[in-house]
Amino acid sequence: MIPLRDENPTSHFPLVTIGLIIACVVTFLIVQPSASRSIDSPAPSEVVDQVRFTYQYAAIPCEIIQGRPLTVAEIGATQLRGVSSACVAIPPGRIAFPAKSIALSVLVSMFLHGGWIHLIGNMVFLWVFGNNIEDHMGSVLYLIFYLSAGAVATGAHVMLDLDSTVPVIGASGAIAGVMGAYLIWFPWARIRTLLLIGVIPLWPRLPAAILLILWFLMQFFTVPGSGVAWVAHVGGFLFGTAVAWTARRDPNFRRRLAAHRRLTVGRA
Repeated sequence: MIPLRDENPTSHFPLVTIGLIIACVVTFLIVQPSASRSIDSPAPSEVVDQVRFTYQYAAIPCEIIQGRPLTVAEIGATQLRGVSSACVAIPPGRIAFPAKSIALSVLVSMFLHGGWIHLIGNMVFLWVFGNNIEDHMGSVLYLIFYLSAGAVATGAHVMLDLDSTVPVIGASGAIAGVMGAYLIWFPWARIRTLLLIGVIPLWPRLPAAILLILWFLMQFFTVPGSGVAWVAHVGGFLFGTAVAWTARRDPNFRRRLAAHRRLTVGRA
């Protein structure tokens, strides 16, 4: 299921949502090494550059738990021997990137992507659901909420495997938080969705509640070893629902949502 657009009007220009999309695209095209952007098989040197860049800047559970960058030996065990949990209590040998900021890596990871499909998929979801959340939160609170959702999502992923030495990249955890808020605030909104039944494409107008609940449930059926950080998705989504549900306790906010729903239904 791929959301294409929602039938949910906004009152303000989504400055932060567009800014986040631009930041992710620019980072992918200009900052990250070319291995992730290659349409054909990248050259070995490009792969090395990409792996080096990712370990230097991305969030890694072992580093977050131990508060220090990985050693050359730990990275080698993961990349050369396929040991995904190569973290050790007393690090042997030389630190690979001693100047790396562990705290900053959690933020940086939200703007890194592993390929075109990863990037485009995340940006489509962010655009469809983000502009309405920004519209109702306001740009500053929305940015704080987005980054907080991403940090919580990373934390949930870390809790799954404290010893993991595999980098975590992508905006999907933060975007899952946006989707969770959308479920609470706009469950009635219609989402034009692309569904593939075999090779037959369909474009139904699904209520947001159906689309988002199905997406959430699908995370628990992620294929093991697929590389999808599904626990981060779940953590970000639950954080978003909690924040949105708390906001609904404000009578003024509930009145605004009710007025918006009447406007949306009137345009349908």
